[in-house]
Amino acid sequence: MKTVNGREVIELFEEWSPKRYALEGDPVGLHIGQLNRTVEKVLVTLDVNEAVIDEAIEVGANLIIAHHPPIFRPLKNIATDTPQGKVIEKCIKNDISVYSAHTNLDVAPGGVNDLLAARLGLKETKVMSPTYSEALYKFVVFSPASHAEEIRKAMAISGAGALGEYEGCSFTTSGTGRFTPVGDANPYFGEVGLEEEVDEVKIEAIVPEKLRDKVLRSMLEAHPYEEPAYDIFQLDQQTNNLGLGRVGELNEQVRLGQFVDRVKQAFNVPVVRFVGNPSKVIKKVAVLGGDGNKYIHDAKRSGADVFVTGDLYYHVAHDAEAIGLSVIDPGHNIEKVMIKGVVEHMTEACLEKNFEVTFIESEVKTEPFQFR
Repeated sequence: MKTVNGREVIELFEEWSPKRYALEGDPVGLHIGQLNRTVEKVLVTLDVNEAVIDEAIEVGANLIIAHHPPIFRPLKNIATDTPQGKVIEKCIKNDISVYSAHTNLDVAPGGVNDLLAARLGLKETKVMSPTYSEALYKFVVFSPASHAEEIRKAMAISGAGALGEYEGCSFTTSGTGRFTPVGDANPYFGEVGLEEEVDEVKIEAIVPEKLRDKVLRSMLEAHPYEEPAYDIFQLDQQTNNLGLGRVGELNEQVRLGQFVDRVKQAFNVPVVRFVGNPSKVIKKVAVLGGDGNKYIHDAKRSGADVFVTGDLYYHVAHDAEAIGLSVIDPGHNIEKVMIKGVVEHMTEACLEKNFEVTFIESEVKTEPFQFR
C-alpha cells in the first residue's frame, strides 16, 4: 500500500466530483489547512462544527471532507472567541485540514442527488435542472499508415472516442500525404529538399473538452513526425449534461400519504411537512437535496407528481399548491446520505490506487432542529 498526502486524496476525489461542476460562486475546495501532509484517516461529514473537529481529533483524522462549506462568505477576521473562529483555531492547532464539496457533489453522478434518489427507490432517473455541460471536439490526425494503429490506440486510451456506452470510437480513411522537407528539417520519411509522398491514414475521433489536452499530448507522443498535421474542431454538440436534482419513477403507483411515510422511513426523519392531497396518486418523483425553493417549476416541468426537497418557504408552498405540484419537505439534513456515499466511493477508489488511507463516517448529529 502507498502512503499518500491530502493532495493525492483530493485529486482522486475530484476525478469523481470536480470543482468545475459547482454552481458559480459556490466556495468549494480547501477551506482550512493544507493538503501536503501525509493522510492516513479522513473523516467525512455533512457539516463542520466544533463537535466534528473533536471527533476528528479522537479518531486521528487530519483531513475532513465536508458537504457544507464551513466558510461560506469571506471572513473579515478570525476571532477565536466566536464559534466559527474556535473551529478554525482548533483545526490549525491540531493540523486538521477541511475540504468542502458542495454543489459539485450535488451535481456529480453518484453524488448527493443520486444517493437521495436511490434511497427513494427511483428508477430510470434523469437530471431535473441542467447546470453543466462540456464542449465536444473532433480531432482529425494525419498519420503514416505504419503508425496509424499505435496513434489511434494512444488517443483512445486517453479518452478519445468515448460515446455513451462505447469506447475507442474512431473513423479512418486512407490517402496520400505530400510534403517537402526544407532547411533544418529532420524528416521521418524522405530527404531535405525533395518532395515526398507517403501512404497516410486520417484518424477522426470525438473528444470532450476536459480530455482535449490529454488526448493531444498522447497523440503527439505517439506520432513519429516532428511536425504532425492535425486539426481540432469544436462541435455544436455537447456532452456530460449534468445538473441538480433527479427525476425518476417508482416501481408502482402509491398514494401521496403512503409516499410521505416512505420518505420518513428512507431518510430516518420523525416528521415531514407536505403539500397536496394525501389521496393523490404518485408515480413520478423529483428530488433535490438541500434548499429546493428555486426549483419547484423545474420539478413541475419534469412531469413529477411530487417534489421532495428541503427548507420549503411558506409562500413557495402556496405557489407549488397553485401549480398542482405536491411537495414533501423532510428537511435539509437528509443530505447526510453523502457521508456513507463518499466513504464507500472513496474507499473503493483508493483501494484501486493502492492508497493506504481509511475513510470514516462521522457519527456527530448535525441536525439543529428538535421535534416533539
